[in-house]
Amino acid sequence: MSNQDYSSELLSRAAKIQLLIMDVDGVLSDGKVYYTNGGEEIKNFNIKDGLGIKLLHQNHIKTAIITGRQSDIVARRAAELGITSVFQGKSNKRDAFQQLLEQHQLEPSQVAHVGDDLPDLPLMQLAGLGIAVSDANWFVKHNADWTTPSAGGQGAVRDIAELLLSSRNLLEQVYQDYLTP
Repeated sequence: MSNQDYSSELLSRAAKIQLLIMDVDGVLSDGKVYYTNGGEEIKNFNIKDGLGIKLLHQNHIKTAIITGRQSDIVARRAAELGITSVFQGKSNKRDAFQQLLEQHQLEPSQVAHVGDDLPDLPLMQLAGLGIAVSDANWFVKHNADWTTPSAGGQGAVRDIAELLLSSRNLLEQVYQDYLTP
């Protein structure tokens, strides 16, 4: 997407974002959980989302995870992507949100939150930019400031990275950097 594909209001709000907070199941993954016969949990993550997160970090936009579930796989994926603020097993996500604001010395208007289901709504409402993935619950999408073109676990976080980079007029340069050896 280019800048003209986003509303000016969305670009203005996105330009203020310094921290992207993500849910995991249904956002970074497709929301499905598989178990092996040995009881090991398996999730899938989209490589495009991973590159999007790395591009955000390279352009000084922080990322964090707040999830209601606890999983070693999430800790591993977060470490691979350089996400250092990871809150797992949080039934009350507001407390973790507040900790992140204090830790990074940010105002809510400088934070975006992406979610897919009802437990994500409080943070979407607190954040300066509340984002739903395209396959989110209808009520979550209705209450979001923006809905990604892609579904959770299928490039939605990459969509958000491109929005945030576009809002700063950085996306075209990112593309050009990949063309230049």
